[in-house]
Amino acid sequence: MDFSLPADLVAYLGELDRFIEREIKPLEQVDDNIRFFDHRREWARTDFENGGLPRHEWEALLRKAKDLADAAGHLRFPVPKQYGGKDGSNLWMAVIREHFAAKGLGLHNDLQNEHSIVGNFPVVTMLDRYGRDDQKAMIDGSIKGKYRITFGLTEPHHGSDATHMETRAVPAVRDNVKGWIINGEKMWTTGMHVATHCALFARTSGNDGDARGITCFLVPAKSHGVRIEEYMWTFNMPTDHPRVSFTDVFVPEDALFGEVGRGLSLAQCFVHQNRIRQAASSLGAAVYCINESVRYARERKPFGKALAENQAIQFPLVELATQAEMLRLLIRKTAWEMDQLTEEQIERTLSDRVSMCNYIANRLCCESADRAMQVHGGMGYSRHKPFEHIYRHHRRYRITEGSEEIQMRKVAGFLFGYMGPGKH
Repeated sequence: MDFSLPADLVAYLGELDRFIEREIKPLEQVDDNIRFFDHRREWARTDFENGGLPRHEWEALLRKAKDLADAAGHLRFPVPKQYGGKDGSNLWMAVIREHFAAKGLGLHNDLQNEHSIVGNFPVVTMLDRYGRDDQKAMIDGSIKGKYRITFGLTEPHHGSDATHMETRAVPAVRDNVKGWIINGEKMWTTGMHVATHCALFARTSGNDGDARGITCFLVPAKSHGVRIEEYMWTFNMPTDHPRVSFTDVFVPEDALFGEVGRGLSLAQCFVHQNRIRQAASSLGAAVYCINESVRYARERKPFGKALAENQAIQFPLVELATQAEMLRLLIRKTAWEMDQLTEEQIERTLSDRVSMCNYIANRLCCESADRAMQVHGGMGYSRHKPFEHIYRHHRRYRITEGSEEIQMRKVAGFLFGYMGPGKH
């Protein structure tokens, strides 16, 4: 069995590195843009006088980097060829995302808000697989930033338990137009401050806890009755995570996104891609912390002796490096297997391993960032190093991104036989 990376993938990593040096690094340095990545990053990115939202200058810089990457043919790498992409596989995306994160913080890739010069577009996948032709026509605009579609799944009282959602949609007629009236609340509706639409999940039939009976709607963000109630200040600032209420919101029938009652299929489509790629990014960030710690331990000589000669420094980093190597194999094998299966097959036979990759990678990243802070001493805990930023972000992943407990419940379901093959 050959575990080496394909030669064309290795060549593409080199092409991406050259693009970063040629186009992205100069943009990162001009006009003091480095303030968004050095010890000033949180203050530079956050408009504290405007609810803690991202500053316009920060988001404009990210958009400029994306446009450069799009012009160079990199941004749409994972997108189907008919939309200008390269049909990039899950395996290639996992390798690329680890490679980028292992470089550390920079304009090429920022995990706090999923920015990257090689885009991650789960909403594009949803539109392509489940959208009507008029909805698929939004794909190019969503890549370019014309359309911003948020994900309205999580609710205030139910968190990661999506099947118990209280948001309801009922058939209605308004001004002789058939449609739906929606009432409810959503949490962590990331990006709503600049959204044009919300992919809103609501129960249209069935009982609390039923997987069937949940429907997705593409709701225009400016619809009457849509209100941002508050922005939730978080571990990492800025925040673009609001609580949003939907009060008697009317949408016509063409707002339906996918089949009535089968909305969770869209959610799973979003989740699987996102979690394996997030796992790869977390691994890359962990590798960055490990490598920086090793480098510093070899250079730093308190009392005339290199830190690296101390087994109390060596052994914890040995453990982390070993875990990173094993996790890399699991992520790449799982990503490769995902490329052989349909979304339904992934959910039925492979989603436990996607969950394994996700929660273990997030945990490893937190442990590696914490160890890096300890190895670097006082400076390690300051914002002059990126470790506290990495730690806080990935600790947030463990809590909010389909939390660690939810991932472990998925694995337990396969392990103990109440989920998995034959149970759907």
